[in-house]
Amino acid sequence: MQKSHTARGLKWKHSLMFDRIAQRRIIDRLCCKRTNGLVMQVVREQITRTLSSKPTSLELFKNKVNALNYGEILKLRQTERLHQEETLAPPVLELKERLKPELLELIRQQRLNRLCQGTMFRKVSSRRRQDKLWYCRLSPNHKMLHFGDIEEDAENPPIETLQDKIPVSDIKGLLTGKDCPHMKENKGKQNKEVLDLAFSITYDVEEYSLNFVAPSRTDFCLWTDGLSVLLGREMSSESMRSELEILLSMEIKLRLLDLENISIPDNAPAIPKPPTNYNFCYDFSHNEQ
Repeated sequence: MQKSHTARGLKWKHSLMFDRIAQRRIIDRLCCKRTNGLVMQVVREQITRTLSSKPTSLELFKNKVNALNYGEILKLRQTERLHQEETLAPPVLELKERLKPELLELIRQQRLNRLCQGTMFRKVSSRRRQDKLWYCRLSPNHKMLHFGDIEEDAENPPIETLQDKIPVSDIKGLLTGKDCPHMKENKGKQNKEVLDLAFSITYDVEEYSLNFVAPSRTDFCLWTDGLSVLLGREMSSESMRSELEILLSMEIKLRLLDLENISIPDNAPAIPKPPTNYNFCYDFSHNEQ
């Protein structure tokens, strides 16, 4: 039965492909004589671009392929080429490198501010029950990590109500995923979703740790980045990389607004030689006399 379905799937795919090739060749003969290689290239691009949009039905696939004519493909190619030239030109790459430190510092400050606001976490017991709540937040001077149990209805509790605290200077390491102590204790019982949200900080000696399971992947990235900043390490989350690319793209577009539709040279222009004389300068002092 499986082979039959596979055979039918291949059959309609081949049918669609040859149908597109036949249509392109007819258009080719009517307009101007093109090579078979160009026809195949256009058909291949029609199919691959349409499949990349993941159409949910055969009818939708056909409609998208038909809408993606040769003119549309040329427009897409031109847009992609211009984007590549803008983002990969040596002056733009150099500007990116100059902007990175400033934007990374902006992300670092945002992470620390987020830790100062704090987050509500759920405790994971040995039976994988997540019934108890606790809150953790960084002190405004970034020297203490305050935490403590809270009630279900508590929102953003004041830092004074959190019973326990750890000096940031005592934090020795940051662990994530299956390396966390609370994940090792329940080895084989945790699902991938929990593993992807787990992180721990070790302090004083490695036997002591504060264990977290973030409420979301966003919170996981914010906290692991923020703790890395406190430990003097580089941020490494996917959120940081995504935000950095967005900020770089926005900043470069703002810097290049006045240069729209002007091609950027790969090398700086040569400095012209000084003029042979400066007789073109006007002396206003003679008029004043």
